[in-house]
Amino acid sequence: MGQPAEEVLQGAEAMINDGLLTRFPRPDFTFAVHDTNLLPAGQIGVLGGPVYAASNAVDITFFGKGGHGAAPHLTIDPLLIAARTVVTLQTIVAREVNPFDPAVVTVGTFHAGTKRNVIADEAKIELTVRSYKPEVQKHLLQSIERIAKAEAAAAGAPREPSVVVIAKEASEVVFNDPALAARIKSALVRALGEANVVTAEPSSASEDFGAFGRAAGVPSIMLRVGAIEPGEFAAAKAVGKTLPGPHSPLFAPDRERTIRTAAAAFTVSVLELLGQSAEKH
Repeated sequence: MGQPAEEVLQGAEAMINDGLLTRFPRPDFTFAVHDTNLLPAGQIGVLGGPVYAASNAVDITFFGKGGHGAAPHLTIDPLLIAARTVVTLQTIVAREVNPFDPAVVTVGTFHAGTKRNVIADEAKIELTVRSYKPEVQKHLLQSIERIAKAEAAAAGAPREPSVVVIAKEASEVVFNDPALAARIKSALVRALGEANVVTAEPSSASEDFGAFGRAAGVPSIMLRVGAIEPGEFAAAKAVGKTLPGPHSPLFAPDRERTIRTAAAAFTVSVLELLGQSAEKH
């Protein structure tokens, strides 16, 4: 099937809400392939367990008292409050989260002001937050709100900041069923050769594909297919360089090899699973 809105984490849920699992036969498995710049084209990465992180989008708006840049003592500068918050947020992962628990807090945008000599009334930052455990996810979100409010209070802001966790831009951990992963990996090794099937690493990126398996209550797996021309990949690896990947304007997949390998991996995997289905029924 073709899923829309994958990159904004809304397509899978929309399809499920539209009756995917009632209008069509309920699957025995859910299966997907995603490209990566972390493997050369021709290779498939397989991993059981958690493979992609849960994610949250958080918007924080700080309120101050605007005025002339030449008279900052008559203002309360929300840009400064936001800047302090950006720095302090980095202490959550560095000092509050167990080093063995994956966690990411990234401030992706900072918006404030209209002119160099004017102190603004408001400043806004937008965050992406990633984690693998529900308790870590909860702690990250609580700490973000605590720090934002504390920085505003420390500056004497006229009101608390607005901290909004955007529900429609959230995703849960993508979990590859370990038994299914082991079975698929064995089939891929037999078909593609041991050198072309590797153990993938967990990623702090996020996907909404896991929603299909959770909604259907069936084993699920998402494979990775290498997308970088092998010679370029080897040369970059030799000097410790990572080539651009998805979301970069410089990402340049080795198209034919990538597509052929993904199609081969998909075909081999589906035939393996259909074989079980034929024996079962």
